[in-house]
Amino acid sequence: MSKVRGMLNLKELSQMANDGSIDTVLVVFADHYGRLMGKRFDVDFFIDSIAEEGTHGCTYLLTVDIEMQVIEGYEYANWEQGYGDFHMVPDFSSLRLASWLEKTAMIQCDLKNNSDHSPVRQAPRTILTTQVMRANDDGFSVMAASELEYYLFENSYKEAFADNYSNLKPVGWHIEDYHTLQGTRGEFFHGAVRRQLRDSGVPVENTKGEAGVGQHELNVRFADILTMADRHVVFKQCLKEVADQKEVSVTFMAKHTMDDSGSSCHIHISLFKDQNNAFMGNEDFEGINCSPLFKWFLGGWMHFLPDVMVFYAPTINSYKRYQSASWAPTRIVWSYDNRTAGFRIVGSDQSLRIECRIPGADCNPYLAFAASLASGLQGIKDKIEPPPIYNGDGYSADHLPLVPATLRDALDNFKNSSFVKESFGDDVHKHYQHFFQKEIDLYNNAVTDWERKRYFEQI
Repeated sequence: MSKVRGMLNLKELSQMANDGSIDTVLVVFADHYGRLMGKRFDVDFFIDSIAEEGTHGCTYLLTVDIEMQVIEGYEYANWEQGYGDFHMVPDFSSLRLASWLEKTAMIQCDLKNNSDHSPVRQAPRTILTTQVMRANDDGFSVMAASELEYYLFENSYKEAFADNYSNLKPVGWHIEDYHTLQGTRGEFFHGAVRRQLRDSGVPVENTKGEAGVGQHELNVRFADILTMADRHVVFKQCLKEVADQKEVSVTFMAKHTMDDSGSSCHIHISLFKDQNNAFMGNEDFEGINCSPLFKWFLGGWMHFLPDVMVFYAPTINSYKRYQSASWAPTRIVWSYDNRTAGFRIVGSDQSLRIECRIPGADCNPYLAFAASLASGLQGIKDKIEPPPIYNGDGYSADHLPLVPATLRDALDNFKNSSFVKESFGDDVHKHYQHFFQKEIDLYNNAVTDWERKRYFEQI
């Protein structure tokens, strides 16, 4: 396989440090929300020290909310334990240019406990790595892709914040879906991020307009599932920072307004064995030539979706996206090349794969991929058969199960799931119960614009 443009090794980084083209290395990890946290190091210090020894970060980073406020009640880290450090260990398979930043490289880290250097099991990248190791132990490698949608606005982030994120002006004024004229109006941004991602080790396939005013989609090439999750978080970081540079803004909210389509993160997965797609086979299953592994992986992924829904739809806002005839699926059904189904089968032979259309663009890719892989592998272990294929409009399939309607419903499923506890461990299960419960509590204690508009005068 040819080297991906923008990816580096330590020797190449040293050469670029010597010729002055790199002077900074961003050493990062993804938090619960999929945001990159970390430090900027002088490149010479990184090469001389951090490359071998790693660095440290405060354990509180795995207990804060989205506004970086400490949330009490976690067993992993708390005031009684003094919020010490974890060890950030660079993964050199992720060393890349960050071409949108001046003279900067980036590397992602695995988190280790200071006490015994064991993995921090609650860290999102660790959770995915654990499931990848499980697949490897069964003889599989896992290939994946995630398709992200987002909205682009003329307002800068600073302006949007000052105006309470109201009166935002989309870049464009018509629906863009595949419409190249509309797409051209945003090409100053979309073209820039295509090139920056390409030069930063995130190979781009294409961009296209989407079904909302100012909505776009950018697709990157598939890869092994851990590399794909790394690409996903770099993708979001790049788009937000390029937007900042251009004094515009993008949002990956699942549903930023009820007037437009939501933004999704469609997940594609296939298992490989001995360099061949393990989903291929000679069995005719509902018109699809496949192996039993394909059926069982699909069956498990569908069966356990309610249990892990919090990893696909992690916020209060996530559930506003699931509206009939909105391009967001509302039912746990599968079909072949049918965009109304929660699970869409695409490709054939080596390209045969399962697409789950349920996750939103607000998901953390490490957690969403881990949930998908754990579900599918359990399906193979238990030989779970999927329900019959559904042909037709998935929105009108009233006899088939709906996706959970709220974060509260999804969390109840997660709390009561023996599958989650067994697949991820009791410590991870408890940690994320607390994480999502606090999100619900904070929402319940907030007064919203909707409430003021509805009740201030009329009640």
